[in-house]
Amino acid sequence: MTTAQIIAEPETTEPGPPWPTKIVVLLREGLLPWQELNVTAFLSSAVAAAIPELIGRPYEDADGTRYLPMIRQPVLVMTGSADVLRSSRDRVLGRNLPIAVFTADLFATGGDAENRAAVRAVAGADLDLVGIAVHGPKNAVDKVVKGARMHP
Repeated sequence: MTTAQIIAEPETTEPGPPWPTKIVVLLREGLLPWQELNVTAFLSSAVAAAIPELIGRPYEDADGTRYLPMIRQPVLVMTGSADVLRSSRDRVLGRNLPIAVFTADLFATGGDAENRAAVRAVAGADLDLVGIAVHGPKNAVDKVVKGARMHP
């Protein structure tokens, strides 16, 4: 069974959170507001790109204007220390869950190729993480982000 089969969720019109999975963006404490927003946007896009089943249908207003689809379930934003991010990364990898990373070096790069090169230049244990995103079964995600707290 593939990860997509385990975590794919059917389209639903029922109210309330029917999702068996969770998406968490974990930010390092002390980031500037623009950095928090930037990291959250990039990491959320990584989850959406990697797991297309999470994307809902396009929106349309009463005038018939169409809007882009979005992720169908909430994205929880949490914060933690650099140590919490490192240990969360290790636990995610240990559980073989999908993960996206954003390092401090990426604030100084100019594009996608430079971003990938900046991450590739550093061993995983030495990455200067400012954010990670993870998606998976609720209980597994809760365990991997242990020590983090909801973003204020």
